[in-house]
Amino acid sequence: MALDGLYLRSLANEIKNTLISSRIDKITQPEKDEIVLSFKINRKPVRLLLNANASYPRINFIDYSKESPLKAPVFCMVLRKYLNTAVLKDVTQLNNDRILLLDFESSDELGFNSIYTLIIEIMGRHSNITLIRKRDGLIMDSIKHITPDINSYRVLYPGIEYVYPPESNKLDIFNTTFESFQEKILSLYEDEELNEKFFTRVLDGVSNPIAKEISFRLNKRNIPLSKNNLKEIYEFLIEFFAKSKDNNYDLYSYSINDELKDFHCIKLEHILDDGGQCEEYSSPSSLLESFYHAKDKINRLQSKSHDMQKLVINNIDRVEKKLNILKKTLIECEEKQKYNLYGELITANIYNIKKGDKEVEALNYYSEEEEYIKIPLDVNKTPSENAQKYFKKYNKLKAAEENAYIQIELAEEEDEYLQSVLSNIENADNYKDLEDIKNELVETGYIAFKKSMKSKKTKPSKPLHFISSDGIDIYVGKNNLENDYLTLKFAHNNDIWLHIKNIPGSHVIIKNLGEVPDSTLLEAATLAAFYSKGKNSTKVPIDYTEIRNVKKMAKGKPGMVTYSTNKTIYVDPIKLDLKQV
Repeated sequence: MALDGLYLRSLANEIKNTLISSRIDKITQPEKDEIVLSFKINRKPVRLLLNANASYPRINFIDYSKESPLKAPVFCMVLRKYLNTAVLKDVTQLNNDRILLLDFESSDELGFNSIYTLIIEIMGRHSNITLIRKRDGLIMDSIKHITPDINSYRVLYPGIEYVYPPESNKLDIFNTTFESFQEKILSLYEDEELNEKFFTRVLDGVSNPIAKEISFRLNKRNIPLSKNNLKEIYEFLIEFFAKSKDNNYDLYSYSINDELKDFHCIKLEHILDDGGQCEEYSSPSSLLESFYHAKDKINRLQSKSHDMQKLVINNIDRVEKKLNILKKTLIECEEKQKYNLYGELITANIYNIKKGDKEVEALNYYSEEEEYIKIPLDVNKTPSENAQKYFKKYNKLKAAEENAYIQIELAEEEDEYLQSVLSNIENADNYKDLEDIKNELVETGYIAFKKSMKSKKTKPSKPLHFISSDGIDIYVGKNNLENDYLTLKFAHNNDIWLHIKNIPGSHVIIKNLGEVPDSTLLEAATLAAFYSKGKNSTKVPIDYTEIRNVKKMAKGKPGMVTYSTNKTIYVDPIKLDLKQV
């Protein structure tokens, strides 16, 4: 699942065919490790994403815009200084490695044309983006500065000469003779037999999936993987990479049991032979974006939401500890009636008890069996004081029990609220949703209010708005403040309200302008299931009723309501392909 040198070759060809002689229109840096270069071709925006993320580094075209910070980072400002309105002159790949060079022609401070090279290194955690001046190789800046304490081989920061990563010393299959191929293998495998891994060890730009594919196809043709058979293996490799050499690619993503597994620009028949499925794409960028965008987005959102999740989980743990203590208190309070009985029986037999008695045996006239019970006494107290001691203990436990029931109800409500917030964080699919949830936590007192927050001007959050297959409006809250707005302010009495049963989830509203069709009800219920903590389950129960039957809980936190006169429908939580407004 790596972007190897071979796939980068297909991307380089796409970029060259699309952007050569095009002028940069805009440069942005949406994330700390990615740049978006915007061009205008035939008056239409064309955006090139350069990503140096350690998990999903890549370079590809995107068909959407990304929100940028209000203040541009330093590296973005450097790029704007040297590349603003620059023209892309050339796109080259270093050998067949995962390094791409974009040459731009731009005017310097004196008005003379200069060539600047943007070097994109797609190398996992070592990925980087560096701008150099081509005539002397000096670094203008890098998106990640590398100092000697990080890397002993080379450093990357402004003002020094750029040093390329160490050469792999592997063969470029597109420019290798049989003699070179044979010599390389015999030198590496002098005392070893060939195996599947030798392709990645010998050939530049070949990843493990391609090595596995080569072995699979060799085996299908009954071509032995042996040092005695190098001529036939070499000829097969020339044939295998012929389409790629001519920039003719088979662009597919691969899934096994509906789980996305891999992608490449060469057809991976070994995955299909193992029962996998494939989906074809029209360009290397569209394939790469489809494969990585969701993974990258989830990764970044999880990083952004980590502190919030930790805060909510810590509060859930606190509430659960409180509930355990309160439940233990209730167990202790179960003996309160015994102490009340002791007090009553001591009072009834007070004239038969003397100060200094250790116990009294009294008839329990409250019991149908009328048995005698022994009551321990404090020898230092009078009979009346002993009775008052037990009454006092009874009243103390009674008050503790009453308070425990109240506190348990409050704690359970808080736990339900926090679980709903946690569900909303897990379901958030953009930074705005996370910011709204953070504001909710500030409003409810879980995050301390800071004066700096007051100056931030944010647009009011809007619930999700879908159009059902019958053309009816369906609204879904993305957090508890939106849930309150939808249910208590936006919806009318006869609108239909839906919510997953006994599990945290979004409030869903169907605008009822007449009779709601079963198909719309089913779609709304599916949305309620999908935007809930039960989204990974099957056949989840969804309650629905008219808004008139839904009431805000007294002193309840945001999103906490009670409802009645409801019906229940069971659905599978799936993502529906509904029109979204």
